[in-house]
Amino acid sequence: MPFYEPTTKDLDFVLHDVLKVNDLDIPGFDEMDRDFTGAVLEEAGKIARDVLAPLNKVGDEEGCKLENGVVRVPTGFEDAVNVLRDGGWTGFDCDPEYGGQGMPYTLSIAVGEMHSSANMALMMYPGLTHGCYAAIHAHGSEEQKQKYLPNLVSFKWGGTMNLTEPQCGTDLGLIRTKAEPQDDGTYKISGQKIWISAGEHEMAENIIHLVLAKIPGGPEGVKGISLFIVPKFHVNDDGSLGERNQVSCGGLESKMGIHGNATCVMNYDGATGYLIGDMHKGLRAMFTMMNEARLGVGMQGLAQASVAYQNALAFAKDRIQGRAVTGPKEPEKAADSIIHFPDVRRQLMDQKSFVEAGRAFMLWAATMIDRSRRNDDADAEGLVSLLIPVVKGFLTDKGLEATISSQQVYGGSGFTTEWGAEQFVRDCRIALIYEGTNGIQALDLVGRKLASDNGKHVMAFFDLVKTFIKENSGDERMAEFLDPLKAASKDLQAAGMYFMQNAGKPDDALSGAHDFMHLFGHVCFGLMWAKMAKASYAALDAGTGDAEFYESKLVTGRYYVTRKLPETGLLLQRINAGGTNVMGLSVANF
Repeated sequence: MPFYEPTTKDLDFVLHDVLKVNDLDIPGFDEMDRDFTGAVLEEAGKIARDVLAPLNKVGDEEGCKLENGVVRVPTGFEDAVNVLRDGGWTGFDCDPEYGGQGMPYTLSIAVGEMHSSANMALMMYPGLTHGCYAAIHAHGSEEQKQKYLPNLVSFKWGGTMNLTEPQCGTDLGLIRTKAEPQDDGTYKISGQKIWISAGEHEMAENIIHLVLAKIPGGPEGVKGISLFIVPKFHVNDDGSLGERNQVSCGGLESKMGIHGNATCVMNYDGATGYLIGDMHKGLRAMFTMMNEARLGVGMQGLAQASVAYQNALAFAKDRIQGRAVTGPKEPEKAADSIIHFPDVRRQLMDQKSFVEAGRAFMLWAATMIDRSRRNDDADAEGLVSLLIPVVKGFLTDKGLEATISSQQVYGGSGFTTEWGAEQFVRDCRIALIYEGTNGIQALDLVGRKLASDNGKHVMAFFDLVKTFIKENSGDERMAEFLDPLKAASKDLQAAGMYFMQNAGKPDDALSGAHDFMHLFGHVCFGLMWAKMAKASYAALDAGTGDAEFYESKLVTGRYYVTRKLPETGLLLQRINAGGTNVMGLSVANF
């Protein structure tokens, strides 16, 4: 039976030893001392381990069922959601004016990683609701905020985001859902949306759907899209619920993974909707929370890799099979544990070095979102917007690789459902697809973000890396981390230069976009490992804390910078090869 153990110790290390969140000049961060964050993470970890994780396999095996228009969620899900609701976790980082706790987004992401590791499918219900809250909070009228936000914050009501239709996903300009204006200022919404996570369930009294639709007579394409609030039940002026709106679940998708989450076909048959934000500016309103949403998906990829690694490690320590090539390691047993074999170690070190660097990268990006919001810092907003495609794309691409690697550690047992390793692979797979496929992330990075503000933000990133290397070059111990980081950063700069020089040849540039996203990810991980090495040396020099923990960090970091970071050279070669051989084959010859 798979298990989950909270990663509180490592989260504490990243937050306080590496990022030093308590010292950051961001409003509210002065309260994030070690005692406070420790108490929050300990309680969140208990919920993850004791409440959410035991239901992960249940949700996978039972799935959701549609019965007479009603979606039944797996056994125990509603009780678990009540624990989250009663503890205030659903509104952890939401505005206190509407019942939230107002905690920093960074701490919310740390909590979210543990909860998503324990049960990704279940956590998508409050996760989608948070996205709905964020859009209304940013673009809704004061009346709409007062009417909807308190119940979304408490998860008394659920929320969704409705973008995709059968004929369009990425190209939202092709949507057909219509919004007919009514004399009373409302709109009649008609159309069908597909792949709507948490679209229908009975764990909340009401569900507030955010729906993209076109008002007749508006501009063509994406410029004619508006955003509407469409409640499952009408909400009366006094806040009570009225009659059922003309919105229904027409079916549930049969999926590879996240079986415990209801992925719905939603039918809107003249449902009453309310315009949110400006007419024909719906896409901008929906994408307000895209940095946050895509970081959250990156977190899901990391979270599945983390729990998969924990279980693979436990299996490798327990499974005995043959003898180590250098002689018996456990002579008292009939055979040695497979963790003593170099190829198993390689797989585990790949996973461990990814998970720990990914956690630091994710939380570092989260601090930038907090800085951009709480300090109204445009530079932080620009830098995190540049990095978000890397956070989403690299963490989920490599997160899936890590779950597959963890499955491989099990041998034949990993292919069976009994051990749970294959569920982590299946659940992680969607993270590479939704909130913009990773191919779209790569195109966004190269086609838009790289040149944003005349390259100001990518140059800021390079300066950040250069400054860190220069400031720490006096410590000879750091050379083994700084030298590989410097080389990888030069590869990244060379790749950026290639795109600038070939801006007029889009096939050449975009054929290397995915490689560039990974190259960028490796450099970010190299930076994170250098920062973690610095923090580990500082802790060892001070003689405080768990010396074995910090020594392990250094060994794991050395593994990454010698075994994984050099991949930037190969990625640069691919980018420099251009698009001739990528695009050279005629369609008929495929």
